[in-house]
Amino acid sequence: MFSDVKIEELKSIGEHIDKLSELLVKVVEDGASIGFLPPMERSEARKYWETVLRPEVILFIARINDEVVGSVQLHLSTKQNGSHRAEIGKLMTHPDFRCNGIGRSLMQEAEKRAKLEGRSLLILDTREGDPSNHLYTSIGFVESGRIPEYARSASGELHASVFYYKSF
Repeated sequence: MFSDVKIEELKSIGEHIDKLSELLVKVVEDGASIGFLPPMERSEARKYWETVLRPEVILFIARINDEVVGSVQLHLSTKQNGSHRAEIGKLMTHPDFRCNGIGRSLMQEAEKRAKLEGRSLLILDTREGDPSNHLYTSIGFVESGRIPEYARSASGELHASVFYYKSF
């Protein structure tokens, strides 16, 4: 576990766009199921990050020194009947820094912020069989169901997605 990991909220992508783009390319190339397929061009990653921040999206990054080693998004529901909930989006940890508590720290920060925003329900989904499934259950998320053939991998294979929730 890295003791020098700093979790911070980004209000602007600007100065971080290159490091965030590098992170996204690395995790996609490593096979993460976060909506993109390899090979991923840096320009595509950059285009993605340029559109992420909106009033209802809170972005946290994990840094070690000057390197961005992880990120997670908290999407606050803007629906009238959903003002009590938020969705976790695109939890990423750089492949060279996995299994060191970074993903857990990012999730804890997102949960803390969700509570500050008056949210009492978090939801998320992830590919069946990915290591993230263990992380989510270990921090109190409950599996609510699976959808078969939900996401395509780089090989063309279709994978199930597991949906989770956490109430507090």
